[in-house]
Amino acid sequence: MRFTFTEKKVKVSDDLRAYSEKKISKLDRFFKSEADAFVTFTIERGRHIAEVTIKSQGMFYRVSESTSDMYASIDSAVAAIERQIRKNKTRLEKKLRDGAFEREIKSEIAPEEEPEEEDFRVVRVKHFDIKPMTTEEAILQMNLLGHEFFVFKNEDAGGAFATVYKRKNGGYGLIDSSEE
Repeated sequence: MRFTFTEKKVKVSDDLRAYSEKKISKLDRFFKSEADAFVTFTIERGRHIAEVTIKSQGMFYRVSESTSDMYASIDSAVAAIERQIRKNKTRLEKKLRDGAFEREIKSEIAPEEEPEEEDFRVVRVKHFDIKPMTTEEAILQMNLLGHEFFVFKNEDAGGAFATVYKRKNGGYGLIDSSEE
């Protein structure tokens, strides 16, 4: 597993980094190929926040845990992400097509630019290669990322662009660009 550590408002000791690597490396057994782990340490208002994001074969698993101790936050994050992986890996094996974990999604984050208009200021731009997937796969990926919506090419509609989103009253919605 490859690690990338980020520190926000905190200086992290080498012992904490080694502890984090040791704990998070235990999750490596779930992945077929080498995974990337992004760990962010933050202290806000006396709370020690550890955010762990693991990317493996195009799937993202993200957890953020907050406690009064950074070591406890790491332990809690590893336990939560292990539950998330077990839960969703079982779903993928049962409901989705073979090779669902073997898809590669490239992402780049563009640097911030000076806004031209204050009313419609774009503060972050992400670029993704959009791969064809089923609606179930898109909902699963949206939930794994913790987002409210997800844009994808709908395999069930011949590759038309579509968006799944969480509805306020529960359930999910689908916006599809295909003509029916």
